[in-house]
Amino acid sequence: MKRTDLNRIPLLAAIALLLAAATATAQDPTSTERRQAQRYLAETRKGVEDATKGFTEAQWKFKPAPDRWSVAEVVEHLALIEGVVRDILGKLPQAPAPSPDRNVKEVDAMLLSKVPDRSTKFQAPEIAQPTGRWTPAGTLEHFTASRAQTSALLESMPGLRAHIINHPVFGALDGYQWIIAVAAHTERHTKQILEVKADPNFPAARPASAAAGVN
Repeated sequence: MKRTDLNRIPLLAAIALLLAAATATAQDPTSTERRQAQRYLAETRKGVEDATKGFTEAQWKFKPAPDRWSVAEVVEHLALIEGVVRDILGKLPQAPAPSPDRNVKEVDAMLLSKVPDRSTKFQAPEIAQPTGRWTPAGTLEHFTASRAQTSALLESMPGLRAHIINHPVFGALDGYQWIIAVAAHTERHTKQILEVKADPNFPAARPASAAAGVN
């Protein structure tokens, strides 16, 4: 091998490393995107907790109409969807890669705009239909524990932008987009919880003296 060829080896190796790093970066959310998604996950979790704080059993189970969900059913649905999305993320490494010209920013923005919008209604999948699996308190615990697992996946899972899996409504989503979609889905249903609370027949809160056990 000529000396000039030998001299080129370190340069070629450096170029290869740079290309590999660039590819890995393209396959992962940016640090800013991860921070934004973590904040959104935390804010929407807190939104559910705040909206249901201090609920009585009657408030949890109140249904505005026979065909409407109670708050307990809404939160059960949220907990179930978190599990569905994590199952989808588990299949991500075997899923196809997106096209090189896919505009991820455009899809991100579409999800953040359309998913929380309750002017368009969607039918929940059978797997995420509430059936009263848990007590109201247990339902909230399942949701918050499941959300913690989603947040951990966002932080640790590599290649969140590297593969796509179809959403039944919004089309092909990468892993990062599935995560922001589940946060936006929580925002959507927190609005539903507030709608239930605004119903004129919604049960009154327990008096402070009764809650404290004062006679």
